[in-house]
Amino acid sequence: MKPFTKIAIAVFSLVAVLHLLRLVFGLEVVIDGVIIPFWVSVIGFIAAGVLAVLLWRETRI
Repeated sequence: MKPFTKIAIAVFSLVAVLHLLRLVFGLEVVIDGVIIPFWVSVIGFIAAGVLAVLLWRETRI
């Protein structure tokens, strides 16, 4: 497995976990006075999680 692939898996996994923690703890995110809705974290969790799993599976082939 190439080093970049390991780093990408780690980054995508971290992003997925952070989105999940936001959903679990109900943390509010405000960017420039705009409250970011929770559905954004749902999409972020799914997208980052799927990318991490796909990269991990690709290295196992």
